[in-house]
Amino acid sequence: MSNIDEARLPSTDWRAYRGVLSRRIFAFLIDYAIVALLWVPAAVAVFFLGIITLGLGWMLYPALFVIVAMLYFGLTVGGPNQASVGMNVMDLAVMRTDGRPMDFLTSIVYLVLFWIGNALLTPFILLIGLFTDRSRLLHDLLLGTVVVRRSSL
Repeated sequence: MSNIDEARLPSTDWRAYRGVLSRRIFAFLIDYAIVALLWVPAAVAVFFLGIITLGLGWMLYPALFVIVAMLYFGLTVGGPNQASVGMNVMDLAVMRTDGRPMDFLTSIVYLVLFWIGNALLTPFILLIGLFTDRSRLLHDLLLGTVVVRRSSL
């Protein structure tokens, strides 16, 4: 049993949230580098799919990056570790405030709300984390999630 399973509810200890905001930035950079690397074989697969379907498969190209990112975050954040690869590297985990584990669909909604928040509030989206409890961002507040340091669990 992992630490995530043992501590379903987010911690009330202040050390669980120390440095989370800066770690989230680096986790974001790592994750999108991985998504970009995963996009390349997906683009090759769509190329061959387009040949097989006489060009119809090539209509996936405009949405391919979004599809790859949603699958990546849905499978990692919605998985047993409750964190993407970048979050694991930066010692972070996403938890719901109601104590339930993140699932695939909630992880995708988390990502879409993040994209919408970035589109509307960039570069101010990180300022929200400076003024909220537990350094929560807009999509955390809307979805009822919190990001904690894994080592503090």
